[in-house]
Amino acid sequence: MCGIVGYIGNRNATPIIIEGLKRLEYRGYDSSGIAIIDKDSKLKLYKESGKIIELERILPAPKEVYGNIGLAHTRWATHGEPTSTNAHPHTSCSGKIAIVHNGIIENFQILKNKLLAQGHVFASETDSEVVAHLIEHFSRKTDDLTLAVQEALKLVEGTFGIAVISEDHPDRIIAARKGSPLIIGIGKNEFFVTSDVSAIIIHTKKVIYLHDDEIVTVTRDSFEITTLENEVVEATISEIDWDVSSIDKGQFKHFMLKEIFEQPISVENAFRGRLVPKLSTTRLGGLNMTGDELRILEKIQIVACGTSWHAGLIGKYIIEHLSRVQVDVEYASEFRYRNPIIPKNTVVIVISQSGETADTLAALREAQARGVRVLGITNVVGSTIARESDGGVYIHAGAEIGVASTKAFTSQVTVLSLLAVLLGRMRHLSPVFGTNFINELKGIPEKIQKIIESNAQIRKIAETIKDATNALYLGRGVNYPVALEGALKLKEISYIHAEGYPAAEMKHGPIALIDENMPVISIVPKDVIYDKIISNLQEVKARNGRIIAIANKGDDVVSELAENVIYIPETLYDLQPLLSVIPLQLLAYHVADLRSLDVDQPRNLAKSVTVE
Repeated sequence: MCGIVGYIGNRNATPIIIEGLKRLEYRGYDSSGIAIIDKDSKLKLYKESGKIIELERILPAPKEVYGNIGLAHTRWATHGEPTSTNAHPHTSCSGKIAIVHNGIIENFQILKNKLLAQGHVFASETDSEVVAHLIEHFSRKTDDLTLAVQEALKLVEGTFGIAVISEDHPDRIIAARKGSPLIIGIGKNEFFVTSDVSAIIIHTKKVIYLHDDEIVTVTRDSFEITTLENEVVEATISEIDWDVSSIDKGQFKHFMLKEIFEQPISVENAFRGRLVPKLSTTRLGGLNMTGDELRILEKIQIVACGTSWHAGLIGKYIIEHLSRVQVDVEYASEFRYRNPIIPKNTVVIVISQSGETADTLAALREAQARGVRVLGITNVVGSTIARESDGGVYIHAGAEIGVASTKAFTSQVTVLSLLAVLLGRMRHLSPVFGTNFINELKGIPEKIQKIIESNAQIRKIAETIKDATNALYLGRGVNYPVALEGALKLKEISYIHAEGYPAAEMKHGPIALIDENMPVISIVPKDVIYDKIISNLQEVKARNGRIIAIANKGDDVVSELAENVIYIPETLYDLQPLLSVIPLQLLAYHVADLRSLDVDQPRNLAKSVTVE
């Protein structure tokens, strides 16, 4: 969601943090701002609604806004409209203290009322501005800026990733986190503060991930981390394992298209080094569970949001089919509030691309509070979910910049498939099946590449539905969640209303919507329920529905029913989603692009949802 970039060192901070902001544009935002302490130790503030280019238009020439320390922010509106006044950074009454804040302050109104009564004057409608005034309040009692920030944050209820600078202390940045990611980048005689390593990867790969309730004081040549209770914390320095080329579009028009095309590589990276052909099984060492613990496992509870939830649903089909272990899948936001029943010998698996999804993280903590082992599946090394899980698996998809997830989804499904084989081979699954599955999985990247080669044809099909107002996606079995994911992609980036349904459920309501204007996108692979899906399509055809089918090559029956067919290679039933989702991703992408929409930054959406 919102993005934070801060710099302190010997270079001009302005171009560094503006460039950092641009690398965070993919996260979703509606305004931006920058605060610089100039060479005369004066705080300069510039804010504007809209894209970062609008902020750049109001910035003076670099020599007029030169300073070695500064903060910048992209805001995704929660409290107050997306205006320049509500944009960050926010300042105190004196104008000497500036803060940027990610998260939500739940008790801001109570704090604001107290501050108003003390004479503080507020300029914005935001919850965040409260923090600037609180820090000013405590600064009147101490000359120690770190202590003032500590005391202020002790009064705050909610979540925060926060960074602070002050005219009276022009040699330091104070930053703290609780429930919202914050990272310290270590350069040569310089430091960076950010909510996302993408903003600073061009400058350094050495980072420190702050933990909840930690606060850091950063100067030009040193840093110190303590808890909010002032206990010294020993820092752990991590190395980022990807480079700036991962966040460059290269020859592609959009990051989303680039990431769709990267899936042959990202899927292979998800299973690389995790296949054990000699034993017809897989290896997932990060689970931190013994063979005996895995064998007595009776239930898995998968908890996730959005696209990760769809991956979890596919995981349910595959794990139950191969291992006969019961799997339930639940939205994280529902799990944490409904007092869930978690039986003995249950493992909770939380899935999140970013590893920072607020509802998923809260579900993780709720499960652990009940004494349940929690495994995390995430893409980001050092993320909160990665650190707090009892074990887990990285999907190794590389940086995913497009807000609408694509390669992370297929990598998550790949990892869940590996888990299914591992559990299955510990139970009843034969070596012959295990070997066959592994060999077929090895061939999936090449088959994905074959589908990608149909990109031009898929764009032509997209032209036939780009003006639709509604669309229906149908799938059965393991492809039902793929239909949900395909509909979500179309909604996210093209703003066309779309719904995914199990094909047989179409008769129980959605069939009333079908007419010559309704595109019906159906996944029709050759499997045990193929004839059932054909019957469903005949019902659509009888009502003049416009069918776009995802089918296996050589299927002449489907071609007689469908207006357009996108052919995909055959594979094992459990691996079908890794292929059938690719055309749906491309279809959604091209529809949005043909409608001249901002594919990578769809309206109202954010890449990492770090608030409830």
